[in-house]
Amino acid sequence: MNDFENQKFCQSCAMPLTDELLGTNVDGSKNEDYCIYCFKDGEFTSDMSMEEMMNFCIDKMVEVHPEINKEEASKMMSEVFPNLKRWSND
Repeated sequence: MNDFENQKFCQSCAMPLTDELLGTNVDGSKNEDYCIYCFKDGEFTSDMSMEEMMNFCIDKMVEVHPEINKEEASKMMSEVFPNLKRWSND
């Protein structure tokens, strides 16, 4: 089994999660599902639609992964985002 299979991703923005990047619950404990950018103190940090989140993340992904262009990032996100916990009920 490789590391990718064990990798957790934010269930809002799909960013790979590490212990340092875990969001926080109301009681200050770490939230295993969401990153610090999406979830803080038991609440989502922004009220946006899945499409708005995808558009926001496309530029970030291209910035971090210059080998991926916006079209590729958009295609990947359109496949992944509907399966994330935050968006799966939309």
